[in-house]
Amino acid sequence: MTVSIYNSLTRSKESFQPIEQGKVNMYVCGPTVYDYIHIGNARPIIFFDVVRRYLEDTGLEVQYVVNFTDVDDKLIRKADELGATVPEVAEKFIGAFYEDIEALGVRKATLNPRVTEHIPEIIAFIAGLVEKGYAYASEGDVYFRTASFEDYGKLSHQNIDELQFGIRVELGDRKENQGDFVLWKGAKPGEIKWDSPWGPGRPGWHIECSAMARKYLGDTLDIHGGGHDLQFPHHECEVAQSESLTGKPFANYWMHNGFVHINNEKMSKSLGNGITVKEIVKQVKPQAIRYFMLATHYRSPLNFSDDTIAQAENSIERIANCYDNLKHRLDAADGAEAASTADVLDALRSKLASIQAQFHAKMEDDFGTPDAITALFELVTEANVYMQDQHAPVEGIKLLVEAFDKLDNVLGLLPAASGDDLLDEEIEGLIVERTEARKSKNWARADEIRDLLNEKNIVLEDTPQGIRWRRK
Repeated sequence: MTVSIYNSLTRSKESFQPIEQGKVNMYVCGPTVYDYIHIGNARPIIFFDVVRRYLEDTGLEVQYVVNFTDVDDKLIRKADELGATVPEVAEKFIGAFYEDIEALGVRKATLNPRVTEHIPEIIAFIAGLVEKGYAYASEGDVYFRTASFEDYGKLSHQNIDELQFGIRVELGDRKENQGDFVLWKGAKPGEIKWDSPWGPGRPGWHIECSAMARKYLGDTLDIHGGGHDLQFPHHECEVAQSESLTGKPFANYWMHNGFVHINNEKMSKSLGNGITVKEIVKQVKPQAIRYFMLATHYRSPLNFSDDTIAQAENSIERIANCYDNLKHRLDAADGAEAASTADVLDALRSKLASIQAQFHAKMEDDFGTPDAITALFELVTEANVYMQDQHAPVEGIKLLVEAFDKLDNVLGLLPAASGDDLLDEEIEGLIVERTEARKSKNWARADEIRDLLNEKNIVLEDTPQGIRWRRK
């Protein structure tokens, strides 16, 4: 494997070399759980799921950590609006997050640490910075001295003088300099709080990721990822506080995905154009959302519109239909297929090897999912041509299904049956029962089965091999 990654830190592609052979430590900033995740949040969730899948597919062991920010100004405001506690709000939206990522075909991270479960580690981290002179207490707050870290600005490639007014923290007399950022916030009356050496309060936004990443993945990460909007100030501040404490690089490779626009406009609350994942999966197949996210290179901006998502749905339909046809041909095989010739299978194996090599070459080049999807469509074309022969050897069908499974294990574009769906064998049994009911002119039972299958989004089609079915 020779994966190259565009490193935001160096602004260049670099050959990926994990710290420990055979293992990868990857940290991706997760959501602040005060609301449902929106379509912009879904992009890093889906993309880094594919990064993780691909690295695992190459044989690497991936320790994948995605945090939950479960205490924050936004959670406090939401709790006040709902008449609930901050932990109650967090628990509600963490549950919703898991539902949404499951719908999107995203595998759970190795760990999802919560800020509120790591207050001792965060306090110890801050205390270390204070002891070293990188941070100072002021009226119950603790701030990081940005001027004390010579490389501040190296990730976002900006000069510290240009950054001083861009930090997303409250400005006031408590800070030595406007560019200093908060590590610990003194509690206001009635707010959720924890005891600390500097008085009751709660962690600032940036410190939480540094502390949790260090606890689970060590002083230096292989990969740190997130949306482009996190590069500054969040990730820049993480670099400063982590490297000041440890004296080591915080992450060897930084990856940032581009923005998602809605109808060519930046998504924002002020415009009221945010779309939650929970809303969109009611209207669009989740696999189409996943396809939409992966059909553009992760570093490029994306434009979400009715047209782009309709195109994604059409593409997913083509992929799913081809795979379903292959599975149907395989399931319908009765051993009577024509004997395969070595030449036919050798030619097919050669073509499949070429497609898979193309797929891996594109994924190894900074996880080029658009070209990897192109390779998948070449597989679709090859499969459709092969199936035009109604007597095509079943060995070839098996090879094509295996190739599909290998590529989709990385991309995750094929739908998985949910717990509410009928199992394949249940569907097959109902089809057999319906056929028998029709033969015996039991039209009521045949119609009942037809309605049940239709309710479960099962489409029946007549083929030369008999009735086949697929999920809508």
